[in-house]
Amino acid sequence: MPESLNLNARICHFWGVDRKFPPPGKPTWDMDAKNTEKGTISICFVEEALICIRERGLDAEALLRQAGISPELLGAPQARVSSTHYGQLWHGIAQTLDDEFFGMDSHRMKAGSFTLLCHALIHADTLERALRRALRFLRVILDDFYGELLLEGKNARIVLHEASGHPPRRAFAYGTYLLMLHGLACWLIGRRIPLAQADFRCAEPGYSDEWRILFAQTLNFDQAQSGIVFPADYLAMANVQNERTMKEFLRSAPANFLVKYKNSDGLAARIRRRLREMPPPSWPDFATLASQFHASEATLRRRLDDEGQSYRSILDDLRRDLAISLLSDTSLAISDIAAQLGFAEPSAFHRAFRKWTGTRPGEYRVTDNKKGG
Repeated sequence: MPESLNLNARICHFWGVDRKFPPPGKPTWDMDAKNTEKGTISICFVEEALICIRERGLDAEALLRQAGISPELLGAPQARVSSTHYGQLWHGIAQTLDDEFFGMDSHRMKAGSFTLLCHALIHADTLERALRRALRFLRVILDDFYGELLLEGKNARIVLHEASGHPPRRAFAYGTYLLMLHGLACWLIGRRIPLAQADFRCAEPGYSDEWRILFAQTLNFDQAQSGIVFPADYLAMANVQNERTMKEFLRSAPANFLVKYKNSDGLAARIRRRLREMPPPSWPDFATLASQFHASEATLRRRLDDEGQSYRSILDDLRRDLAISLLSDTSLAISDIAAQLGFAEPSAFHRAFRKWTGTRPGEYRVTDNKKGG
């Protein structure tokens, strides 16, 4: 099938729709209840992941192109990449360094360690047993710090211990360890584990807003220890995974848990979930949305403002993520992508995309791959 004729099928795939796209004029969207949200990763995390490559004098640009990421994006602080491409970069760095922890510990987390970690805990019957096993495993693998699971009344806390007197590490080191552990825990029980807070021993990085999406709204920096806090009730939940589902999980890790289990609490997240059930041209105006949420426009606007959000920013973020996915993963004409996103003219899409990402749509097309541009 020609790429242009396959556009609707790709849009359906992005939104998690298994049914074929209906004939023109009869849009019918049927969301899969188990739809996995796709999303994007800030370019700052690409920069952080590449630090270990540059420190060793290795070819960062080659790794980026191998992962389908245009090196030109590094010069645009607002740029984002698809979670799939970030996952490919993660794997590329791990294979290059033989280290799945980006060289952030004095002992390498050799390639294949995460797979062995999953094998080590797949038969644990509860989340608590799996977490304790995972923490023991990581303590064997890493030398510079280790995690401990503590019970504090109704809360469970995972804290990271470091050698006394050691200066704080890069924020990315703490975040990577905790994100890996939290994502794995969520996958084991088949649902997101809500975090009450996340603490970091380091100073606040410039990308902390990204962590509010991945972890929790409450982030504390310059703390005595790094860690995460969540309801202790989750520890008794059963492990719903098995060796068959583990193989499927490992095929797409870490991209799967980088976005699937991000912070889903709050009104803005509920609105995003609703909008993902329909194509962009069908998204409601604000008055209709307020009615759907049984609130006045003023009340809905105030509640979004309390979360530091607006309806316009939510719409822009969703359009941006869909645009990046189609630009990165297909060779569709930019004019076709613009039309599917609800833009009357490609020029309007170009202006919006530059506002969202600080780059031109064409910069997401890696010139030396087979997708063309």
